[in-house]
Amino acid sequence: MASYIDANHLKDVRHAMMTCTYCGFCKSVCPVYEGIGWDSSVARGRIILAYGMLNKDIPADQSVVDNIYQCTTCKDCERRCPSGIEVVEIVERARRDLVANDLMLPKHRKLVESTLEHGNPYGERVGVAATLGEKKHSASLGYFVGCTSAYRNRSIAEATISILSKLGEDFTVVDEECCGSVLQRIGVDDGAIEEIMERNVRSAVDLGVEEVVFSCAGCYRMFKEEYPKFVDVPFKVRHISEFLADKDIKLKSLDKKITYHDPCHLGRHSGIYDAPRRLLSRIPEARFQEMQHNRDTALCCGGGGGVRSAYPDLSAKVAARRVDEAAFADVLVTTCPFCVSNLRVGKEKSSSPVEIKDLVELIEPLVEG
Repeated sequence: MASYIDANHLKDVRHAMMTCTYCGFCKSVCPVYEGIGWDSSVARGRIILAYGMLNKDIPADQSVVDNIYQCTTCKDCERRCPSGIEVVEIVERARRDLVANDLMLPKHRKLVESTLEHGNPYGERVGVAATLGEKKHSASLGYFVGCTSAYRNRSIAEATISILSKLGEDFTVVDEECCGSVLQRIGVDDGAIEEIMERNVRSAVDLGVEEVVFSCAGCYRMFKEEYPKFVDVPFKVRHISEFLADKDIKLKSLDKKITYHDPCHLGRHSGIYDAPRRLLSRIPEARFQEMQHNRDTALCCGGGGGVRSAYPDLSAKVAARRVDEAAFADVLVTTCPFCVSNLRVGKEKSSSPVEIKDLVELIEPLVEG
């Protein structure tokens, strides 16, 4: 039987929850509402549920847990909110309260246990550098590969390494573990995440790096936005698209129509929109065309916030909608391995023939070494 919980983390955002006017503007942009159709699955509904848990008016039954965890944390509702409410902060605080009361979803529990035991959510027992056949060494530039690029979409990691090598960069692969994004999105206590942050920063510092680049938008956001809240980050952090956009790269021609998907963590969360487009604009003969929803209005791929692992059918449905929007193009390019994976799942439910690639996968064969 569901019970009322002590929602201690939500106490600090009581005023924000009371600020919501329940206007419903969030319904027009929420990717999950498109797939579910209930008000409990949009920002205003989740705020009502969170406020109800805080006041012990609503018990944390399975329906409440599901609605809190079906948020992709894409942040599009915040862009649309006339009251300027930080919805993602409220959702993630609600999740921390659920976890504190032992109401973590089984799929998420498995990811957390794997991350804490093996250093990655996939249960892989070999380190990132060893998996890629790279030997870490002192260098001015560090490459933080990310779990998905290292263990599931290796072609992204290999393309990144190849490009850096062609450019003659002095780089090394950081001896990393999961950046902690998975744990933070699920609602794990900050103490465990801070320990991970400290180890990752120390691994980079021990290699003498002055700058770290990232393939994964989620990893990049963690180091840029979240790590500084807990630990000192004594090196420059950039997404690989930012790093490459500032290089004088000569590219071969590609006679294809291309469009670009803005990952939520790189776009709305971190404000990086121009760098990937600058790189794409340099490809001779390529014809670039934006999707209807782009930059800060870009539709979510449906994979974030732990939704893909716990609610795969919902996640795929959201992804298919985004892939359908790119049906006019030959190639749908993005800059996040997790978006690549989920958009490819969505393509299986879509009628769109578009090819889905990460930016580095697209340009690696075009870089003149």
